Amino acid sequence: MGTTTDERPIGPSALCRDCLTTSTLEAHETRCPSCHSPRLIKHDELLQLGVAHLDCDAFYAAVEKRDNPDLNDKPVIIGGGRRGVVSTCCYIARIHGVHSAMPMFQATKACPDAVIVKPDMEKYGRVGREVRDLMRELTPLVEPLSIDEAFMDLRGTERLHGGAPAASLMRLTNRIEKEIGITVSIGLSHNKFLAKLASDLNKPRGFSVIGKAETLDFLATLPVGAIWGVGKAMQARLARDGIRQVAQLQKIDESELARRYDSMGLRLARLARGQDNRKIVPSTAAKSISSETTFNEDLSDAKALEKHLWGLAEKTAKRCKTKGVAGKTVVLKMKADRLSSLTRNVSLPDPTQLADVMFDKGRTMMRQVLKEHPGQKFRLIGIGVAGLVDDQLADPLDLADPDKGRRKAAEQAMDNLRHKFGDNSIKKGRSL
Repeated sequence: MGTTTDERPIGPSALCRDCLTTSTLEAHETRCPSCHSPRLIKHDELLQLGVAHLDCDAFYAAVEKRDNPDLNDKPVIIGGGRRGVVSTCCYIARIHGVHSAMPMFQATKACPDAVIVKPDMEKYGRVGREVRDLMRELTPLVEPLSIDEAFMDLRGTERLHGGAPAASLMRLTNRIEKEIGITVSIGLSHNKFLAKLASDLNKPRGFSVIGKAETLDFLATLPVGAIWGVGKAMQARLARDGIRQVAQLQKIDESELARRYDSMGLRLARLARGQDNRKIVPSTAAKSISSETTFNEDLSDAKALEKHLWGLAEKTAKRCKTKGVAGKTVVLKMKADRLSSLTRNVSLPDPTQLADVMFDKGRTMMRQVLKEHPGQKFRLIGIGVAGLVDDQLADPLDLADPDKGRRKAAEQAMDNLRHKFGDNSIKKGRSL
């Protein structure tokens, strides 16, 4: 460690999360020298690291609280249905023991005062894309993992953004909070594995750093389940061999782990030592677009299923139009408790982005599924399109279907009215 001219020890690099001032503070200093904020991040390698993992905090619940401030101080559970499960919940609900994938009846028993909100996946997807757009303003190397988390590689962007990646990330979190109205947590390290671990260390609104020098010591304190890809079955297998902590894996030679656990052994050996050479790969364009819904009560009636199918076709069509794409294949998905997911698809003579076409093809496939499974009740239905192309190729006029032009014009007129007056301003009779 270096010294100042009066021989006082120089502390680690520090960044203020509020004013973004960079400083070098002594160990006893806990506030920013510029704005006096206590929100300081100190670390010896803070200004050298550039691989990050961003994770939105209690994402679905945060969006609902943003849109309904009356929920701010209340426990909120996103889920629904008597036999459903918790999609996610806010941190207040977590204090009561509620967690993702918990059956709803257990969640409401643990937290009887919770407000239950049905998931709105279209809205969450829209907010997730807004967050992703802000990330891509910093770097094209953004690799989404899900709707609410992604990796970023900011190495080499210092000159472009006028500061270290850590400062750019702090600026990003402040923008997301101010412009989008939700909070995120950041993990910063020298590879993907450690960045993802770091983002979970201090949620919500966390900013955690794992440097190269501390990697082995940090990992040694963790259980083997902290290693990415080590699920319950592998944990049990390791436990039978007396291995429960990462520190134990670090002491076993890589060749021995490979002999015991094959390719998984190599993975264990390398990640236990913090070695991860995977690159951050930007997401490619979507290959399909779909919408689906899970019912509170199982359905077998064709008319009731058709009503849901039409609403989903409208959602899928709207997303296609927003993205400027059309699909060459219509895909139907149905799910029953005693069956695995059933999928059916049909190729189209021309790509479509019209709800009318998706519904018509989907309804035909749905009726065939009902015929194949007489009396079967279904808990989920979905409709989508695959084989996406530019919307300039969508829905050309067809001499074999002279009514197609009228239906296309009618749907476009409805879209214009909804854009002007809201999604509920006009509906087709089949949706009522």
